[in-house]
Amino acid sequence: MSLFEQLKADAAQQWDAYTRHEFVLRLGGATLPQACFRHYLVQDYLFLIQFARAYALAVYKSPSMGDMRHALEGVKAILDVELELHLEMCRGWGMSREAIEAAREDTSTMAYTRFVLDAGMSGDLLDLQTALAPCILGYAEIGATLKSQATDLSDNPYRRWIEEYAGKEYQEVACGFEDWFNRTATDYLTEARYPRLLSTFERACRLESDFWQMGMNADEGSQI
Repeated sequence: MSLFEQLKADAAQQWDAYTRHEFVLRLGGATLPQACFRHYLVQDYLFLIQFARAYALAVYKSPSMGDMRHALEGVKAILDVELELHLEMCRGWGMSREAIEAAREDTSTMAYTRFVLDAGMSGDLLDLQTALAPCILGYAEIGATLKSQATDLSDNPYRRWIEEYAGKEYQEVACGFEDWFNRTATDYLTEARYPRLLSTFERACRLESDFWQMGMNADEGSQI
């Protein structure tokens, strides 16, 4: 069993609470209030800015040129693809780049992004990858699951989001990350170290759940 598979199995409760959160289920069922999605989308844009910095930190933490190149591709994917997707969807609701980037970070956004950055700053590449994994691999699983469960997405206002994370390009990014993560584990992982990695993985899953809940708790007054 690979490291990711083992972490996912041992943190099944936290993983399921994250990937099957009410926000996710209602997004797939087209019953999520759009105010909740807009708030999530703006906060996720701010989150991704810090996530790009975490990937940049992975360049620094990388022990080989191959690792550095893989981390760099992650930075580019966020800056050139994911952030642009968010801006595209936000423009559809009349929100500008300037307004989004000037938005205040929610407490849940700060808690999660700083946790990931701290995991990388205080640890090595494997610690950082473990903190990154729930987001990258969880979104791939969520996107694929929602797409497979939908009989027709044509009337779902969140179709663009679902198709992006279910799409071939993002699925390939996630598969590449999982392979990279598991390869790193062959060099870094020890039996004594596993409990610490599991704790990091579980906490990242809980922070992902908190991020969804932040969206669920949003009201019109919190929107741009």
